[in-house]
Amino acid sequence: MATKDLPDGIAILDFGGQYCHLIARRVRELNVYSEILPSDAQRADIEALNSVMNLKGIIFSGSPSSVKAQDALTLDPEILEMGVPVLGLCYGLQLLANMHGGRLEKAREYGVTKAYIDEPIGILEGLTSCEMVWMSHGDTVFEAPPGWKPLARTDRAPVAAMVHEEKQVWGLQWHPEVVHTEHGKEMLSNFVLKVCKAEPNWRPLDAVEEAVEKINSIVGDGRAIIALSGGVDSSVAAALAARALGGRLMAVHVDQGLMRMNESAGVYEAFKDRGLKLEVVDAKKRFLERLEGNIEPELKRKIIGEEFIRVFEEKAREFNADYLIQGTIYPDRIESGLTKNSDTIKTHHNVGGLPSTMEFKQVIDPLEDLYKDEVRGLGERLGLPKELVWRQPFPGPGLAVRIVGPVTEEKLEVLRRADAIVVEEVEKHEFSDGLWQYFAVLTDTKSTGVKGDERAYGYTVAVRIVESIDAMTANFSFAPWEVLERISNRIGNEITSVTRIVYDITHKPPSTIEWE
Repeated sequence: MATKDLPDGIAILDFGGQYCHLIARRVRELNVYSEILPSDAQRADIEALNSVMNLKGIIFSGSPSSVKAQDALTLDPEILEMGVPVLGLCYGLQLLANMHGGRLEKAREYGVTKAYIDEPIGILEGLTSCEMVWMSHGDTVFEAPPGWKPLARTDRAPVAAMVHEEKQVWGLQWHPEVVHTEHGKEMLSNFVLKVCKAEPNWRPLDAVEEAVEKINSIVGDGRAIIALSGGVDSSVAAALAARALGGRLMAVHVDQGLMRMNESAGVYEAFKDRGLKLEVVDAKKRFLERLEGNIEPELKRKIIGEEFIRVFEEKAREFNADYLIQGTIYPDRIESGLTKNSDTIKTHHNVGGLPSTMEFKQVIDPLEDLYKDEVRGLGERLGLPKELVWRQPFPGPGLAVRIVGPVTEEKLEVLRRADAIVVEEVEKHEFSDGLWQYFAVLTDTKSTGVKGDERAYGYTVAVRIVESIDAMTANFSFAPWEVLERISNRIGNEITSVTRIVYDITHKPPSTIEWE
């Protein structure tokens, strides 16, 4: 039963969309509680949430599935009879239309799209007649079901928003939860605060103390090792674990030969005086031997994930530790396809890349429900240096997933030098403060060039510079031409085996930030 002591909240049904957890995050940014349930949750499951919150509304997420597929994900129809407002997003809209006799056909829309708002009511209140929204769908509603009112359209989607006003069931074809939808926050605020009438009466628990408590409750009086890559996530996880376990924690940094220039030495310098037991393991030879000849990105990631674990197991035996702590964050988990119904975009070495058998009693991920900017906020609260907290992300598998094709010592050396040039040139300019990542990729394409009046035939390097808030979506940066020109000139002149430099102008989606 709803009580004044409980926060108002929104239930979110997860149909496997990449942005499901982002919806929950946007709701709690409004200071309203949210809980995610699987798509096959029944009415009774949602009603049970009233033990932890006053249920005010329900949101259906997107999905990689099609409502027309034979094994399409469905919905307990009783959920729509619970007397609280409902919002279907993307697949959620299509599911509502399909359930109630609407007409759907194949019509694909991806990326930023103009939505024409015909009736700015309810969740669309206060919006302009033309809004820039983010689309990512293959099925499209061409006719709304009987009793439902179309509210918006696009050039390819005749019904891009609709409502059943009597039941207060709403649908949007676009994704208001991503930053690319210009007024997405306002749309969700309209639904949560105005349509659902939820009070913004929830405040998140102290995330630091919550994470420390989680680690202590699992490890107890035992010992653990922390996988310390030196990136933001593992550094924050290490600081949390050190606060929880003190001398019962050992940090292990594995130099697998796939690091950026001088990376491992920098990690050692950053952490050697922080009261943390730290060991740097030189494992270059074993990783490169395991990777030899492999060109498939997913296989690379899994090989690296398994080899990391074997190194950690060896160190854990020496330290008499039964637990492994990692800096896994939410985008790692969702892209690895580890939530029900979600698709595998790429296997992160510390999530889906983990081997099926391990010596550890448990792998602990204290940051697993957080996004990168939230992790950075934790890092600042823990007193970590600004240059560490705000450094650009670096993939756990290292340069192996920035080399398209087989990984060799020669290619690694070329890529390290090219990457160092990109970083150096970008960081000379003020525009770097607003960037998420900037790096070089060594492609599997060679091309003809001219060096010293002679024909050359060498590598093609791609430069990737992106802007993002949480890595779930990203835009390529409109980097100043003089910066790109300087990068190109330096790579072409200083690395003799490179004959061509290209700039990647692809957003996420449709691409990922990393190439592999």
